[in-house]
Amino acid sequence: MITETPDLECCTLSKSFDSFKAVRDVSLSVPQGTFFSILGPSGCGKTTLLRMIAGFQKPTSGDLLIKGKSVLDVPPNKRPVSMVFQHLALFPMMNIGANVGFGLRQRGVNKTDIEKQVTRVLERVGLGGVADRPVSSLSGGQKQRVAIARCMVLEPDVLLLDEPLGALDLKLREHMKIELKQLQSEFNTTFVYITHDQSEALVMSDQIAVMNNGEFEQTGTAKELYYEPSTAFVAGFVGEANRFSATIKNRSGDGLQMATAQGQELRGMDASGGLAIGDKVDVFVRPEAVRLSRKEQDISGLGNSGQGKVENVLFNGANSQLILRDQQTGAEMSVALPQTGEFRDLSRGDLIHFRWEHQQTRVYAATGGRNGD
Repeated sequence: MITETPDLECCTLSKSFDSFKAVRDVSLSVPQGTFFSILGPSGCGKTTLLRMIAGFQKPTSGDLLIKGKSVLDVPPNKRPVSMVFQHLALFPMMNIGANVGFGLRQRGVNKTDIEKQVTRVLERVGLGGVADRPVSSLSGGQKQRVAIARCMVLEPDVLLLDEPLGALDLKLREHMKIELKQLQSEFNTTFVYITHDQSEALVMSDQIAVMNNGEFEQTGTAKELYYEPSTAFVAGFVGEANRFSATIKNRSGDGLQMATAQGQELRGMDASGGLAIGDKVDVFVRPEAVRLSRKEQDISGLGNSGQGKVENVLFNGANSQLILRDQQTGAEMSVALPQTGEFRDLSRGDLIHFRWEHQQTRVYAATGGRNGD
């Protein structure tokens, strides 16, 4: 069976600074035409990894292949990659066309061919006919497209993007998430995108690697990471989640029965495998998994249920976030509340019954931290 060579491969790649190991034995394989995101908190090592791919930093160990060939000894300007920086690094003294054609001029391409290629790529990013305009005349989103055009005119095998939406306002950032994905599909170029913003990664990516403390915790599609997180860190970092500390009291197959220190009974699924009776665990449930009822139901002994007092209602457009305080245990939890539902009139101080299914509850060995910390 013949398989296509990946555009990018990292083979147990590591980077140390004195005694500090910033990247720890990272391996990844990115097929051609993939939008691949590296998602993680500040300081997790994602920028160091991107700089190694670009050639700005040399790995301490491991190998790095582009189109099946090692580039460890290839300088940055000779690698078949381009990079879009967070602050874009456009040249203010040059017009749009000169900015886009800068790399071609550095390569010694003749003026006629530069003009043709610049015109072609500007058309593809939706900026046709503006090559003579100054960069200062552009909006934030247009500057993003110029920065991408400047890279794509060089026809790289891999385009690296270092948190390019970080400096934009919220509304423009939301628009650019859609536009970046469309541009990636249009060019069919492999994008490697780093971000600390989970919404960016979830919306745009074909594959996402969640990074923590220099390592990949899990790699998968957005739905896999959200619905089937393999570690407590991924469960807490990708999306919102309620988190409880508990002790396992019984188990049947993958099903677990647990109790919190306050006496709350919980049921859930062993997400990491190997948990045993008596283990301290972290229990995660998504806010949208919690169901509400105005009437007490026959839920004796089933766990994952109780009566809560509304502590706050946070309006957020199409949805609200309901903060409940369990009347028995004092535990706080978040509930996603659509504006069109029967509970949209809930207000602070109201009492409401809640419940969620054990199949929607993920349980991991206790880490001692809180969501993503």
